[in-house]
Amino acid sequence: MFTQFERFCRAFFASLTLLFAIHFCWLPTALAGEPQWVEVRSPNFSVVTDAGEKRGREVALHFEQMRAAFGTLMTKAKVNLPVPLQIVAFRNTKEMRQVAPLWKGKPTELAGLFQGGQDRSFIMLDMSVDNPYAVVFHEYAHQLLNGNMHEQFDPWFEEGFAEYFSSIEVDSKQVRVGKIPTEEYQILQQVGMMKIVDLFRVVQNSSTYNESGDHRTTFYAESGMLMHYIYDNQLLPKVAVYFQLKFDKHPPTEVAIQQAFGMTPQDFDKALRNYASSGRYRYYPIPAPANISPEKYTVTSLKPLESAAVLADIHLHSPDYQERARNEFKDILKADPNNAAACRGLGYGYLQQRDFTQAAEYFKRSSQLDSKDPRVHYYNALLTFREGGMGPGADTAEMAKELETAISLDPNFADSYALLAFAQMSAGDPAKALSTMQKAVDISPRNEMYLYNVANLYLANRQPDQAIALLASMHVTDNPMLAGQVSNMLEQAQRIKEGIQSGSVSLAPGSLLVRRNDGDADAESASDEEPPAGPLPTKPDTKWGPPKFVRGVLSSIDCSAEPTAVLTVAVGTKTLKLSIADRKHVLLIGPDQFSCSWLKQKVAVNYREDNEGKTNVISLEIQ
Repeated sequence: MFTQFERFCRAFFASLTLLFAIHFCWLPTALAGEPQWVEVRSPNFSVVTDAGEKRGREVALHFEQMRAAFGTLMTKAKVNLPVPLQIVAFRNTKEMRQVAPLWKGKPTELAGLFQGGQDRSFIMLDMSVDNPYAVVFHEYAHQLLNGNMHEQFDPWFEEGFAEYFSSIEVDSKQVRVGKIPTEEYQILQQVGMMKIVDLFRVVQNSSTYNESGDHRTTFYAESGMLMHYIYDNQLLPKVAVYFQLKFDKHPPTEVAIQQAFGMTPQDFDKALRNYASSGRYRYYPIPAPANISPEKYTVTSLKPLESAAVLADIHLHSPDYQERARNEFKDILKADPNNAAACRGLGYGYLQQRDFTQAAEYFKRSSQLDSKDPRVHYYNALLTFREGGMGPGADTAEMAKELETAISLDPNFADSYALLAFAQMSAGDPAKALSTMQKAVDISPRNEMYLYNVANLYLANRQPDQAIALLASMHVTDNPMLAGQVSNMLEQAQRIKEGIQSGSVSLAPGSLLVRRNDGDADAESASDEEPPAGPLPTKPDTKWGPPKFVRGVLSSIDCSAEPTAVLTVAVGTKTLKLSIADRKHVLLIGPDQFSCSWLKQKVAVNYREDNEGKTNVISLEIQ
């Protein structure tokens, strides 16, 4: 059975490739009867736990098995994880509450939690519950997708895939993939199912996807059920056709469903409902991956202050606990001034506050105490960047040295390469910077900032065709500010291409690459509405303001004056008049050509406004 399943996966993903205190009182003590914290290390994971060595080995084994199963089903020789991961397994719910996100000032109740970060991600588990893995396996599946897939797919596929893999069951003999959780049936029976067209139309910033309630619950449950239906009915190649159509030709969703799956949306609805109501599904037993033996994992007993530093690090990466974390690190250092992890953590805490002097002091102490810690070398380089940027006088040589050391100690952390590319670009070596940034993309192929910077570096290396092709392939309409930046760079790339062809342009290395969430408090809490720094324009444009974004309904188009067009867009109760300077050259997302006959279409528009209220459309997406 698995051989057949694997063939479907191979066909599908081959097709996709073508597309694209606590303060000091929280510190663990060494009193009699208190649990001992240990670290269990497997080939790919670190598990810190106070639930006992046996449970720690069990947790590490589960993650190794899921990672191996993912690699088998995805036919990947190497499974990337773009950001280092720390797993912490708590022995009971009370301890788990110490790291749980706050809601109205109180910890939320949860059995598992994934906490992402720029430099470090965490998975926390409550080992006192029956199955703490489902929630975190869902999020871990997302991380695996981010490290192994180049395309960003529709939310129903992303969430359905994660739900499918979150139900993995493992034992010493086999891994079982594809069991449908009982609660999935119950949810769909109680709240009903969405039409398949509506499910497929959900995008990243849809209220259905982001707002809690029955609609969101239905979306997740039905996405998971749909993925089971797809696997069980051997529809993966047809899913690939669907995405190929959507990416290449942008037909209406109903048309794409009919052409890809060979049935109308109404028939698809009926088939999925019949599948869900039948209560029958297939699961695929995969032999337990070879050479995964928990007996071979190393176990190290942690001193109380060492485990306290891990917990403070979790708090430092949570918006609800950052000030608390800084105090925890200070308390640890009062007890042990030579605790390297606490020096590193407190330095990063000061970096978040933009207190560069204090950050430098603690990073220096941490480096002296543990020169083999890749994170502190990365932080030292990040401090240089945050403190002085890459302008004149920046110590790019020292920054590059720190990053090269970090990479030698941890070659799988994408952002070390990305930051090194900044130093190399600033030092006047755009060719080396391009090669380095491409290594970051190899590890984290979906990172929009990395892709944007690769395009920027293509321009610095006089390769506008490569930049144009990459920018045109980026699907960033759910990130309005980045969409505006991509539109601007496409225009710039076209001008550079024309200038190179005519011999009227001479490029000098000087592009300003984009970074976000670099460790200061403001950047850590920045939303997608905060515009990233863009490339230095050829000529400063002081007339137009920053890019703006709206989503609404196109009620009319005035094409009476060549080559302009004026869009009338209804946005809630407001109506906007948005001007297009040249409708033949505006960036379109969806259709191939501009049409003056579009009416009652849902649109997403990036535009600028000058100080007199005039508007200029940058990009227009027909949805």
